[in-house]
Amino acid sequence: MGKIKIDLFSDTNTEPTPGMRRAMCEAAVGNEVAGEDPTVNLLLEKVCALLDKEAAVFLPSGTMCNGIAFRVLCERPGDLIILDQTAHPLKQSAGLIAGLAHAQPYPIDGENGIFSVQQIEPIIAAPHNYNHARARVVSIEQTTNFGGGAIWPLQTIEEVCQLAHRYEVRTHLDGARLFNAVVETGISAARYAQYFDSVWVDFSKSLGAPIGAVLAGSQAFIDAAWYYKFQQGGGLHQAGMLAAGCLYGLEHHLQKLPEVHAHAKQLAKRLSQLSFITLNPDDVQTNIVIFTVNHDCLSAFEIQQRLLEKGIRALAIDQNRLRMMVHLDISITDIQTVFTAMRDIGKDDANTR
Repeated sequence: MGKIKIDLFSDTNTEPTPGMRRAMCEAAVGNEVAGEDPTVNLLLEKVCALLDKEAAVFLPSGTMCNGIAFRVLCERPGDLIILDQTAHPLKQSAGLIAGLAHAQPYPIDGENGIFSVQQIEPIIAAPHNYNHARARVVSIEQTTNFGGGAIWPLQTIEEVCQLAHRYEVRTHLDGARLFNAVVETGISAARYAQYFDSVWVDFSKSLGAPIGAVLAGSQAFIDAAWYYKFQQGGGLHQAGMLAAGCLYGLEHHLQKLPEVHAHAKQLAKRLSQLSFITLNPDDVQTNIVIFTVNHDCLSAFEIQQRLLEKGIRALAIDQNRLRMMVHLDISITDIQTVFTAMRDIGKDDANTR
């Protein structure tokens, strides 16, 4: 395998910019676990203001945010966590829900990662029996990952969360790509977050930081979260260098996301022209492009390998589907290169049959 020139495997695969590297090197630091790191504290202050939440905690990753939040929100082993069947905590987090939170996932068959209040009401409103696990958390992923970067409509979020709270079920917002939804819709992060007991945002995806996420909620929720932060090895020292990268992304990269989305939509438009691909460009809302391969001879896994040989990395989700994530490091020239590579792969294989 040659050097990867265009990496569409994940939007975490970005290089810190020179400005971000300088900010990280020059950051004021202190003991984060004692609340004495000024750069971490500044980041937490800004995130609380963005989300209109009372308190927050800095963590290395979004997976740790989900794990800690679920442990705080669940009351006893075996509680149900309702989430879409494509959600990251269910598909990509090493059995986090059962292994770490000691809870049960209740997967919902939503559309593009989005489920409705009608789908979850029978679960939440079911009479409580001693021999039945109780629904304790509803978790929403904004935007959806394996749902193709789809944006949860605000009205659907409101309906789902109001139902949950009516039955004393907690609500959690997995905001791995919340900033993508914010810039695309013009709806503030605080408006999306207002319906949730816990919410986190990630800086290593859409904003290009090398590491870092912030989990937010009430002061009581964050006080409980600190216990699990320590237990899971999340206590950090002189973490200001990490937080500085997050602050830099917030201040300098947020405004670049509309261009990232435009590039993803252009990629979808071009790929949809290929006869062996099924893709509706109108379905691409943010930075994630998922399409179905209908090639006579090549599976999605085989196309993934052919792309890799050309220095382009994507992700085959299964035999028939490929995912490409556009991010800050992907230019419009890269989009054309990917399209040309895909077109040539299809032609080359057709000519050898």
